[in-house]
Amino acid sequence: MTETTKTHVILLACGSFNPITKGHIQMFERARDYLHKTGRFIVIGGIVSPVHDSYGKQGLVSSRHRLIMCQLAVQNSDWIRVDPWECYQDTWQTTCSVLEHHRDLMKRVTGCILSNVNTPSMTPVTGQPQNETTQPVYQNSNVPTKPTAAKILGKVGQSLSRICCVRPPVERFTFVDENANLGTVMRYEEIELRILLLCGSDLLESFCIPGLWNEADMEVIVGDFGIVVVPRDAADTDRIMNHSSILRKYKNNIMVVKDDINHPMSVVSSTKSRLALQHGDGHVVDYLSQPVIDYILKSQLYINASG
Repeated sequence: MTETTKTHVILLACGSFNPITKGHIQMFERARDYLHKTGRFIVIGGIVSPVHDSYGKQGLVSSRHRLIMCQLAVQNSDWIRVDPWECYQDTWQTTCSVLEHHRDLMKRVTGCILSNVNTPSMTPVTGQPQNETTQPVYQNSNVPTKPTAAKILGKVGQSLSRICCVRPPVERFTFVDENANLGTVMRYEEIELRILLLCGSDLLESFCIPGLWNEADMEVIVGDFGIVVVPRDAADTDRIMNHSSILRKYKNNIMVVKDDINHPMSVVSSTKSRLALQHGDGHVVDYLSQPVIDYILKSQLYINASG
């Protein structure tokens, strides 16, 4: 496979990140390494999306603190970013709505309409008034040759450094200049770009709990987007998937990271890191990066046992 025929991927992790742990970051790294080793994917970005304050989880500290801790945790990463959109909404957002937000936002940030290769889309760019002129990614008059996928993805990468966003097609798509005449559209190099939900096997298992997830949302999350699962504590993901008709139906859209590393729950668990902080346990350094620990101590977070 050439670089342009591989599926380009953005990994999105939703969660409380209360606080974000070393294990959360390791999940991104392990997922990226695994997807690259398959030879079918190129991971071009990662998004950490902390949940809204109204989620109602006991001991959940303000999103203001959680966003800062997440930013500190990824400050040395050149591909993982923190996105505040979910926290800035008026109320809690479903995982499905967060995925859809990033899918739609990609249109605006790239300045391009994503259209099906065979049938160019007539759908306006979401949230963009049609009587306004916007600056496209590439102006036809300034581009003597067809832009390459690398150039387009470079633009996406630049956008990720400012705000995390992506438009994930399930099929193969082409980028189209939004200022071009759609009847005689200039077609850029065809690439496939998807956003995949990154999660642990515990979230996958939650799909099997009756009534916990909206089934229509599950159809969209697994069927339209797809999931990358990093197993924890040697979880039997095949057994988990067999307990859900929707997971069985879209099994091909669920990628389970398989490597030689056992992923102990304690490394990922925010709960265990909070307990370590409350008890003054020196092993907190096993769970949290030093900048996050320093911020927690400075802000006096998680000190009492209520969280």
